[in-house]
Amino acid sequence: MAERKIVLTENLRELGLLLFIILLAVLIQVRNPAFLTVRNLTAILTNTAILGILAVGMMLVLVTRGIDLSIGSTIAFAGMITSLTVFRNPGIHPAAAIALGTMIGALVGMVIGLLVARFDVLPIIATLGMMNVVRGLTYVVSGGRWVSSYQMSTSFKAIATGRTLGINNLIFIAILVYVVAWWFINHTRTGRQIYAVGSNPDAAEISGIPRRRLVFLVYTIMGGLAGLAGVLWVSKFASAQGDTAVAYELQVIAACILGGVSINGGVGRLSGLLLGTIMFGILANALPLINVSPFWQMAIQGAVVLLAVLTNVMVQRNTERNALRRRVI
Repeated sequence: MAERKIVLTENLRELGLLLFIILLAVLIQVRNPAFLTVRNLTAILTNTAILGILAVGMMLVLVTRGIDLSIGSTIAFAGMITSLTVFRNPGIHPAAAIALGTMIGALVGMVIGLLVARFDVLPIIATLGMMNVVRGLTYVVSGGRWVSSYQMSTSFKAIATGRTLGINNLIFIAILVYVVAWWFINHTRTGRQIYAVGSNPDAAEISGIPRRRLVFLVYTIMGGLAGLAGVLWVSKFASAQGDTAVAYELQVIAACILGGVSINGGVGRLSGLLLGTIMFGILANALPLINVSPFWQMAIQGAVVLLAVLTNVMVQRNTERNALRRRVI
């Protein structure tokens, strides 16, 4: 009964977010008729794809009551090493470049997972430290220089600009990540155990669920997706820099919160996450279209995130209050 109540609450929250997105789209369309064109909607999805990929990993981390502040640095590090590799080996296959970046990111995630799961370092401390370590390594391996467009092969840049089955590669890869994540979360024992760890870590460990191993796994997944995003990022912008994706993790966390992922762990669905990511993408695309000042853009995005946090807190309190009443009855 309690689980059914939670599912109903999540459904209502996502329905409300969907209706808000539709209302917002209509209002923006009234202000600028170019908003709901196929070209602009495709641009929104393309520009939001990397954010959506990272949000999947961050959701898993948040579900276990963790956080990862290092993903911006991991994006830069993986993107830089991959770009340098492509520069020195122009004939490298794009799939190999993607695999390299993903592996580098996964290694960073493993280090963080080891610190958090094995040595019980607080996630915010472990990832904050790794954020600076990895960012520093990015400048070390690059010597403080950039890798520019002319130093990248055409096939590498085509990773972001090419199409698969008629769909832009960035969107296609994001869809693939969501499909795999949906299968992992809903149809594997490990996926269900991750939520159990976030709901009640102590009870999960007592019941035999390998909490430490699962925490290590989610940070490895997060790192791997950040590495993948790093390759896609430098391919899309045709430039690898030491300051790439600075503070980008804050946008990823914001998208997760907008999608109803609880920072207290145990709560988060891919459907809500997708809506939250799209919502964030619409704000980033639409506010410049209607000539909103860049300063107001930041304020509006921040206000929307705060509103989402308050909504999540109120929904959670209401759920806990109703559960307590049923126990008393």
